[in-house]
Amino acid sequence: MPDSNLPLQPMGPDFHERRPLQSESHARDDSSIDEDDVDDFTAANDESLKNVTASKYTNKRLFAAFMIFGLLNNVLYVIILSAALDLVSSSTPKGIVTLFNIFPALATKVAWPLISNGKIQYTRRVGLCTCVSWLGIMTIAFSTSLAPRLLGISMASLSSGLGELTFLQLTTTLPTRSTSKTALGAWSSGTGFAGIAGAGIWWLLRGLGVKGGLGLSSFLPLFFPITYTFLLPSRAELEAISDDITGLGEYEPINTDSIPPSIFITPPSQDVVPQLSSSSASRTRLQEPNDDLKPISEEYQKVYLSTKEKLDLLKPLVFRYMIPLCAVYVEEYVINSGVAPTLVFPIPTHGIWSKLFKSPRDYYPFWSLTYQTFVFLSRSSISLSIPPIPLKFLPLPSIIQFIILLLLSLQSKYFIFTKSNFKPKPLKKIILKNSDEIDNSITIIFYLICLEGLCGGLAYVNTFYHVQNEGTNESQNENENSKEKEKENLKKEFRIGSVGAADSTGILFASLISIPLELNLCNSQIEQGRTMCRDL
Repeated sequence: MPDSNLPLQPMGPDFHERRPLQSESHARDDSSIDEDDVDDFTAANDESLKNVTASKYTNKRLFAAFMIFGLLNNVLYVIILSAALDLVSSSTPKGIVTLFNIFPALATKVAWPLISNGKIQYTRRVGLCTCVSWLGIMTIAFSTSLAPRLLGISMASLSSGLGELTFLQLTTTLPTRSTSKTALGAWSSGTGFAGIAGAGIWWLLRGLGVKGGLGLSSFLPLFFPITYTFLLPSRAELEAISDDITGLGEYEPINTDSIPPSIFITPPSQDVVPQLSSSSASRTRLQEPNDDLKPISEEYQKVYLSTKEKLDLLKPLVFRYMIPLCAVYVEEYVINSGVAPTLVFPIPTHGIWSKLFKSPRDYYPFWSLTYQTFVFLSRSSISLSIPPIPLKFLPLPSIIQFIILLLLSLQSKYFIFTKSNFKPKPLKKIILKNSDEIDNSITIIFYLICLEGLCGGLAYVNTFYHVQNEGTNESQNENENSKEKEKENLKKEFRIGSVGAADSTGILFASLISIPLELNLCNSQIEQGRTMCRDL
């Protein structure tokens, strides 16, 4: 018989006998775990949290940099147009300022992608844009005759065209699709805000005259190299930003050879689980030799696109992207330059419009401000995470824009939205029977111009969004060698650069159409007894 006072012995091995007593556990920990390894382990996990925060900060820097690029690139164009009345004499057609402000940009965006070849040196491009833009605006400011001022306007226009080409192409070179999308959305927002900012800047500076106002504006291009050098993140920082919504780095297998043995923790289940952050993978990426977004000179086999390859790339882009974008710009700039100056009405005596309009001269700048505001909002749609327009619906904004152009032209010529007692009578002055009423067509036109701005901005940002993703599937072949990948990058840069000529082409055509159209609409109003369009 076993002694009942002795402790019972288990029939089999006790599962818990692997768990040491507390004192034994402390003894084992002290002997098997190096305190330095624990410190390294803790620091690595702390570093992982810092990397997540740093990635968010990097994304904000990327957004801010490209928004500043878009703002700086377009703001001088708007300032010059806003100052057109002060740049030329009263006897000189103001359309000449528009012509010299757009034609060099168009020529640059058409010719440069076809002429240039090989790897783009973005640092040199940014420096060239800065110098030409600064020299152009200074030439305008310190000249008193027409010829040198037109030369300065041409230089500023050339810089603007080259700048748009450069920064749109730069968005295609970023390491992930999410960073490219962020950069494109920020660029579009910046170009949209330039319309509001440019008009506001000249409104504040116009009292200083051409020399003082444009002289101060000449400092704006100097922020190009500052932003490019100090705010724009490096390639290493951008590669840490993931495409997934968590903001964490992409999955990479952990290299267990680099993990100290003492870091492995043995839980009761006896499964060995390595506890290590993904910072080692990040450190590997950061140690890559070419980790800077700004290109550095290195020896490589020259890769280029032949003329035939460029034309083959260009052909499918014409009907898919360029014609719809060009049509939108023709229509909206015909509205802005040819129709909007004739959309003037008797001054309202009460209501919200009476607070905004004190003179017939107030209508045109208000239509321009309304248009620019909604262009800014719609160009920011990608940045606001609004889903892009599907590719098959990309022509839709141009169709809507044509309807808006038609309605506003009919209103200007036939007053289709105007009440009968507000319609001008032939060769008679307008006599309002009821002074408490206001012309309801002002509100209708306001809504139509809001829609015009939305269509223009949406066409711009969605066109370049789809062009940016053109050929993405072709460039994701892992078996490609470095030369083939370099060529795919050149194709992406060429696509987005060549499509950029469509908007300037539309503006140029619109300037040629709007001059006779404005005269025709104004003469029609005069024949009906309303002379306000001539008296502005």
